[in-house]
This record gives sequence, C-alpha cells and structure tokens, in this order.
Amino acid sequence: MEKTEFRTYDDYIKALTDISHAITSDLYLEELLKLIVMVTAKVTGVAICSLWLIDEGQSPPVIRLKATQSIAPEYVKDRSLALNEGVVGHVATTKKPLIIKNVLRHRRFKEKEMARNLGLVSMVGVPLLLKDDKVIGVLNCFTCAPYAFSDTEVNLLTAVANQAAVAILNTELMVKTRVIQEELETRKLVERAKEIVMQRTGLQGVEAYRWLQKQSMDTRRSMRQVAEAVLLSSELQSRGV
Repeated sequence: MEKTEFRTYDDYIKALTDISHAITSDLYLEELLKLIVMVTAKVTGVAICSLWLIDEGQSPPVIRLKATQSIAPEYVKDRSLALNEGVVGHVATTKKPLIIKNVLRHRRFKEKEMARNLGLVSMVGVPLLLKDDKVIGVLNCFTCAPYAFSDTEVNLLTAVANQAAVAILNTELMVKTRVIQEELETRKLVERAKEIVMQRTGLQGVEAYRWLQKQSMDTRRSMRQVAEAVLLSSELQSRGV
C-alpha cells in the first residue's frame, strides 16, 4: 500500500493521540519499544518503522536497533552503528530530523543492499530527545515508493519520538528501582535466614552466610529462595507443624 499524507488536521491529531495512548501504557521496555514502532507504522502508513537506542555501556557508545515492526530477516537482525556512522548516527549526533528521498543514492545510508532487497526508497529519521536536549535514540520510517515527508509528518514523528524518549527513560528508571528494591528485600531475607542458621547450628556470621551460599549452589536455587525456605521452616517449627 502506497503511503499518503494525513488528509486533515483531525487525522494528524488522531494519529498522535493513538500513539500517545500506546506510549503511556504500563509495559516493560521491550514491549514498549515494540508497541511504539507498531502503532507508529500503522497510523503513518510507512512500510518499516524502527527504533534505535544509544548504548552508553560501550566505549565509545554505539547506537543499536532495538525494535521494528518489520518481519524481514535482513532488517530484524542484530545491528549497531557508531555514532559517527550512517543515518542514525548522523541524526543522533546533530539532534535534527533527516529526510532522504532515495536511500540508494544517499551517501550517509550504509545498508543499500538491504534497502534494495526490501524495496525501500524514502525515509525520515528523527531523534529521541529529552528535556535537557540529551539524545537517547532515533526513530526511523521508510516507504517503498518515492515519498516527500511533509513538515506535518515530521512534526508528528518528532512529537512521538520526544514522548517515546520520556516513556523509555521512565520505564528504565522503574526497572532500576524495582531491581534495587528486590535486592534490598533479598538482603533482608538472607540476613534473617543467617540469624536463624546461627541460632540452630552455633555457626558464626560469616560461616552461616557461607552455609547459605553452599545450599544455594548445591540446590541450584537463588540465595533468596534458600533464605525463604529457611524462614518458612523456622516459622513452621515455631507453630509446631
């Protein structure tokens, strides 16, 4: 199906609203990214929508493909680029949208063989910007026929990208918070279990902790599971069960 521009301002608002509802869903990061590209592709009518995120865990940082609604094996394979490479690197570095009428003729587009095989022609890339002007990724949209993306469409995608950036950041913070809370809770459980082991066996603190570690390794269960088992056993014993 050939892509067409939004017919009316109402179409534009509806598209933005649909994507906004998707982005504000309470999802884990992987699900959120997938939903963003799927809904964006659907409401804009593009052939492929993809979302790349900057991985600052590497030195120097790279930008990785994290989600796409495409099922083409050539497109969904694990891909990453340096921040001075390709279209996504350029968009991330300049913090500005980039429109390309024909990716096969553009010097910045690196994957021309893939584009040729998939029939990709025109594209637009927009940065995912946070309020402090920090770029965390890039949102790309491709068409399979020559197409001139309008200012209205670029504005829509920019709004989507910026809202997605906030949602991604919030989701990552929630995950980190959840992990920290789980770690603290595990420490508390292990500490309580250690005290019970000390009371029952007469072992000192370090020895009791090593005993728990050995049980964890021998049973191939986490320290939390071992601690919970010790606590449950103690509770049942106190009840005379």
